Amino acid sequence: MKKNIDTDNFTLVLSGGGALGIAHLGVYHDLEKLHLVPKEIVGTSMGGIIGACIAIGMKEKKVYEQIKNFSNVFNWLKFSFSGNAFVENDKIAEIFEGIFQERKMKDTLIPLKLIATNLHNGHKKVFTSKDDVLIKDAILSTMAIPGVFEEHTVNEEVYGDGFLCENLGVTESSYNDIIAVDVLGENSFEKSLPDNFFKTANMLEMFEKSMRLLIYNQTQNNIKYTNKNILLLEPETKEFKTFQFHKYEKIRALGLGLL
Repeated sequence: MKKNIDTDNFTLVLSGGGALGIAHLGVYHDLEKLHLVPKEIVGTSMGGIIGACIAIGMKEKKVYEQIKNFSNVFNWLKFSFSGNAFVENDKIAEIFEGIFQERKMKDTLIPLKLIATNLHNGHKKVFTSKDDVLIKDAILSTMAIPGVFEEHTVNEEVYGDGFLCENLGVTESSYNDIIAVDVLGENSFEKSLPDNFFKTANMLEMFEKSMRLLIYNQTQNNIKYTNKNILLLEPETKEFKTFQFHKYEKIRALGLGLL
């Protein structure tokens, strides 16, 4: 372990990041190898999906198999020509129903917190065991990237992706010691500017880099003003895009050997 963390009492915090979040599995693989089990898991977006799988007791190998299935976008892609989002949630909801069945947030083996954003007032919402909601509903809330995935309604409140308020949920840890995996950290963006032949390619790369910088600075501010003991792991994700789920094998490997 590269930092003095109480390995008997620590929170595992997993960031959002779309396909980049598959790198969390590499870290989980190493945690299993070291026989380290978190006392609590905090997840946002893709980190919330993987965190929820860990919380119900799924081993890394089994979670990886689910991710491989998820990597085929045609298994969950359902275009929408109405509403506020490009993709409807019907097929994705079926996948999560298959994994979590009727389990609620209180039914996990490891306490779980999933971060979402209330799209009416912008406030952060942290789903915990105190909320009488299905894990599936909390996940559909935390992963609902505005404009991409359909927003999700829980108890008459409308939620979107947790990255809008806290992509790496270190402030929500109940424990002083944290192992935090940030796939949108300092190693997620190039230090140089795009230099492609086509201007449109440069514009798209600049937009994605800007989003990564925005999220990175949000996270750095949260870390700066917390007094928690944090082991921050930042996989080298800059060579990959947030939508490249088909590169799951290479992205998973980015999380290996960081502990």
